[in-house]
Amino acid sequence: MIDRLEKEVDMLERHLQVLRMVIENEPIGIVKMSNETGYPHHKVRYSLRVLEEENLIEPSSQGAITTEQTGEFVDDLDEKIDEIIEKLEGMKIEDAAEIEG
Repeated sequence: MIDRLEKEVDMLERHLQVLRMVIENEPIGIVKMSNETGYPHHKVRYSLRVLEEENLIEPSSQGAITTEQTGEFVDDLDEKIDEIIEKLEGMKIEDAAEIEG
């Protein structure tokens, strides 16, 4: 049950790392991103496709570049992550010893 969440978080982490690289190095291509992150080309390509579908990046002849929506997404990101962390904290089962009894 928790394994799927863990895989989703790992994938989100990769997508955000790829987005960060585009923001910091635009325009940037798949090969450079793959070499710098250690992710295989197909995983970088998938992350780029997801980011493009979300209108956070767009392709150019020199590589991926940011869009007008990227800044707003980045501005809201920390708050959204904090909300998710708070929700996850509330899901903890603190006193497992009491359950056993």
